[in-house]
Amino acid sequence: MISFRPVTADDLPMLANWLARPHWRQWWGDPDEELSNIRDMVEGRDTTRPFIFQEDGIDKGYIQVWFVGDQQGSAFAADYPWLERLPAEAVGVDLSIAFEEDLSRGLGTRTLQAFVHQLREEGHERIIIDPDPANLRALKAYRKAGFQEIEALLGRTGDCLLMELVSKEGVS
Repeated sequence: MISFRPVTADDLPMLANWLARPHWRQWWGDPDEELSNIRDMVEGRDTTRPFIFQEDGIDKGYIQVWFVGDQQGSAFAADYPWLERLPAEAVGVDLSIAFEEDLSRGLGTRTLQAFVHQLREEGHERIIIDPDPANLRALKAYRKAGFQEIEALLGRTGDCLLMELVSKEGVS
């Protein structure tokens, strides 16, 4: 069973450890900068909501939901102009699995499906994700969870591939 708990300040040392792992470093930015961003979320300086996801009560990774409208017109959007082409009511999701041995075992797909279900329960209809197009493992998991490339934005999003949930329940 997949569950989610909000990140607290007590989780920051664990997240620092995860962010330093090679399979995270490949797709995330500088660990200190990323941890600072998560701290801003925990302390309320960023509207992004960070969570630790658990499987059967065991911490297995990190997932966050961010709000497109809050990013539009921001300094962040200057680096990612495609944000202005999305509906303001959309939310974006990012996730990473903590342990390398859990990769390629369906955990990412199951987690994303459960998170999407939760987001739907909260009333979010437009859900996007923006992986690096070279992250084939993530692309496979996201497609299995019901996400597809946004055709109108192909080739217009720099170093990410913008995908949107196309199924109502988050399953294909």
